[in-house]
Amino acid sequence: MAFAEFDTLLLPGDQRFDGWRQLVGQGVAPTRITSDFASDFVGSVGSLGLGRIQLTKMSFPGLRSERTAELIRRADPETYELTLILGGSMGVAQDRHTTRLAAGDLSMWTSSRPYSGQAMSGPVIGASRALILHLPRALVPLPEARIDSLLAQGLSARTGVGKVLADFLGSLMGQAAVLDEQSLARLGETGLDLATGFLAQRLDAQEFLSPEARHGLLLARIDVFIRDNLADPALTPGAVASRHHISVRLLHQLFRQRKETVAASVRRQRLARCFADLAEPRLRGLSIQDVGARWGLGNGAAFSRMFRAAYGITPGERRSSMHSLHRIPALSANDRDSARTPQLDRSP
Repeated sequence: MAFAEFDTLLLPGDQRFDGWRQLVGQGVAPTRITSDFASDFVGSVGSLGLGRIQLTKMSFPGLRSERTAELIRRADPETYELTLILGGSMGVAQDRHTTRLAAGDLSMWTSSRPYSGQAMSGPVIGASRALILHLPRALVPLPEARIDSLLAQGLSARTGVGKVLADFLGSLMGQAAVLDEQSLARLGETGLDLATGFLAQRLDAQEFLSPEARHGLLLARIDVFIRDNLADPALTPGAVASRHHISVRLLHQLFRQRKETVAASVRRQRLARCFADLAEPRLRGLSIQDVGARWGLGNGAAFSRMFRAAYGITPGERRSSMHSLHRIPALSANDRDSARTPQLDRSP
């Protein structure tokens, strides 16, 4: 099975911690783990095979972990552990580097050297949650001496390529149960390219990536930029190309491997946002034209034609069919103003 998940609640209280700890040691690497919550440990661990790489998700209360030289001699998968923090607060130390991590941070350490970690949990920050992408060191085409500078460092997953990678990993784990092994293997190669691209960018070492990996990384960044700027009517192929410092011709060449053009991709995503908004009771105070303008489709007649061509019904029919039976306050005038189209993100 490509995906397997275990929850400690399936076991008696006094067996939960040992069961969880054993699975972590098998799926990640042998590690000495202790916890003040060992007597009634509430946590989970899920493992997803992705061909040549693996993705693990974990949830756990406060604990301490240590991978010693003795444990490394006993077994070493020789991986880089690229970890996305989803919740809680964690700390990690390796090679004289120490960092404190929070939700939205990425960090990495290697299984081949000693490291220690600590996770905190509580009523305010909740349980610690993380996704760990296990990257065999032999598959990462970057100089090991340069990668060492990234070990146990805080690497943001809130913007840029880090956000691309974080979104991909979250989506992948969310769909794990319905994907077949062949699809997961292909997606694993994409994950490997995104991860190495992220590390290469942090190291300013893109020259070590293959042309295919560089193009894939660029396309992923373009996808996120388009998604984040759908509301702006200035989101044209020219604006997308300019933002990524490429020509419009190269942009179109990159999209040739897909089933739709740049403009078609933007239009499809904008219509999908409008389709969702027209079913939202709290947006009844916006006219249908305002809903279209909210997602960069300002011409009312053209918006209606595109919507009907895509969905077989008019925007008005969509709104009428989803009319709520319950009275939910519509947007106020101030709310409507705040829902207007934001400006295109032109930050570097």
